[in-house]
Amino acid sequence: MKKIPVAPDQELTENEEKTRDLILTLPLFDAFRTDEIDILSRHMNHAEILRGEHLFAEGDKGDFMCFVVRGLLDVLKTSTNGTYRVIARLGKGNTIGEMSIIDKSPRSATVIARQPSVVIILTKKGFDILTNRYPVVGITLLKKIMRLLSLNMRLTTSKLADNLPD
Repeated sequence: MKKIPVAPDQELTENEEKTRDLILTLPLFDAFRTDEIDILSRHMNHAEILRGEHLFAEGDKGDFMCFVVRGLLDVLKTSTNGTYRVIARLGKGNTIGEMSIIDKSPRSATVIARQPSVVIILTKKGFDILTNRYPVVGITLLKKIMRLLSLNMRLTTSKLADNLPD
């Protein structure tokens, strides 16, 4: 894998600059150098989600993940009787949809904005470009995503253990 540098004279578009500004607000990206943040900005995007709007629905094709910059998102799971239950609330610094860029499976839950929210979006295609063209950036990002998945799994197993009958 060959590392392809970004030309220093190549300016970011207005959209890429906005994405870059949002990336810089999240501690998750503190370990990245300025040029690496620019690379990430070129391969990510941002979106504003209105209160009550769906980010995605359970069963949808999963081809992107999000980093929550602002607001509050409810993660809902369909119960066996067909009702929705809020299983998590995510705010600034949380991520959602990480599994989809790794396993390409359908969404396992529905995510709805509880408050107006802003997210940074990393698509499967963007992730693949990062890992192929910029392996150092891609691997660093992948390690951070894997750490978040690990922490979420530990939290989930703790909650499950607390709710199991004795």
